[in-house]
Amino acid sequence: MANSMIATFRRLFYAPVALALAMVLAATPAFAQVSGIRDAEIERLLRSYTDPILVAAGLDPKGVKIYILNDPTLNAFVSNGQNIYIHTGLIMELDTPNQLIGVIAHETGHIAGGHLVRRRDAMEDAAVPIIVSMLAGVAAIFAGAPDLGMGLITGGQHVATRSILSFTRAQESSADQAGLSFLNATCQSGRGMTAVFERFNEQELMTARRQDPYARTHPMSRDRLAALERGVESSPCVNKTDSPMALYQYEMMRAKLRGFIEKPEVTLRRYPPGVNSDAAHYARAIAYFKQPNFEKSMAEVDALLARYPDNPYFHELRGQIFVESARPTEGIPDYERAVALLPDEPLLRVSLAGAIVASEDQARMKDAKRELVLAMAQDNTNALGWRYLATAEERLGEHGLANLASAEMHFAIRNYPQAMQFARRAKGELTEGSIEMQRAVDIIAITTAQMQDDDGGREARR
Repeated sequence: MANSMIATFRRLFYAPVALALAMVLAATPAFAQVSGIRDAEIERLLRSYTDPILVAAGLDPKGVKIYILNDPTLNAFVSNGQNIYIHTGLIMELDTPNQLIGVIAHETGHIAGGHLVRRRDAMEDAAVPIIVSMLAGVAAIFAGAPDLGMGLITGGQHVATRSILSFTRAQESSADQAGLSFLNATCQSGRGMTAVFERFNEQELMTARRQDPYARTHPMSRDRLAALERGVESSPCVNKTDSPMALYQYEMMRAKLRGFIEKPEVTLRRYPPGVNSDAAHYARAIAYFKQPNFEKSMAEVDALLARYPDNPYFHELRGQIFVESARPTEGIPDYERAVALLPDEPLLRVSLAGAIVASEDQARMKDAKRELVLAMAQDNTNALGWRYLATAEERLGEHGLANLASAEMHFAIRNYPQAMQFARRAKGELTEGSIEMQRAVDIIAITTAQMQDDDGGREARR
């Protein structure tokens, strides 16, 4: 009997903890299960959607990062209070830029409202009735009234669950109205937002297993949707529609994602040969490239370049086809052309440098280094760029700088033990008092502190 009661107590004690964890994980998908995507064209288009919304919200666009996650589900969320994560499934399934911008405006509402911090506070508050009811329930169980005790414990859980869900719904409604105000400030229609949320409102009728994550993490009542629709329809910008250019750019982005993410046969059914649109050429070029069918892929991208010889992204794709077909030297001119057309894009410089490194042309290693130094000054989180720079420095005989670049690469992906190891190697080879030496020292100090914090956190959880 005693063992049974203890087992029951343990099960009931951990149930609210599991509930809280499930709610947090529902709002923030497990990063280990998805991969991030870096693409200059897509990132710049998403920034063109997001930056005006952030400015309208009184936020600094430079302080908000956008991450693209390769995940087929229709989802977007905010993490760390200021980072917006967008799933590829959301981009590929929504029909217009206005719909995606509506989601971005809603997520910006969460950032502007500081909702993540408030949600943590709400969960801490919700733990109070759980603890109180649990103590009372345990006392009742040991006093010989197990039914009453279990009722008290489960009652506390229900109160906490309702409290958290009510708080979440209030936050979502607040984010709706804030997002709508940002759309109005930038004179964009809110109909895209309502179309998306109407779609997810229908998801609530499905079982949890079949629902999209956005439907579960953004609960919507009919009253909330009605309030949003009233605000949208009363806006002076309600009839504003996406421009033909905006629709074109959006469709090109979706074609590119489908080409890279879907199986080639699926892409070719969606964009069959004979369809002569730019999006179809784009998607087929990538699908043939993945098969791989070099000739057909080149024919499709060359058809695009015949129409748009100054499009940097078409040159980028042509260079990529050469490089990944083990012909890097032939891909260098296209990457150089892409960089010349869009000199402020660090991802293109990294790709150009990668092609030069892959060519193993020793005479051009200084060119690769130059491009990478410029690129990493703009975006020091690009681990691939640091990897290329480490290779270029090593081939130039700069072993200390190569080790420092390797330390930066591991630091960017938060592999702190390896970052520390390479930084220590670099410190022993770099010039005392140099900027590079100071950076090695900084990496050692930061990684040491971070590893101590991680160890302390693990020890506290034991």
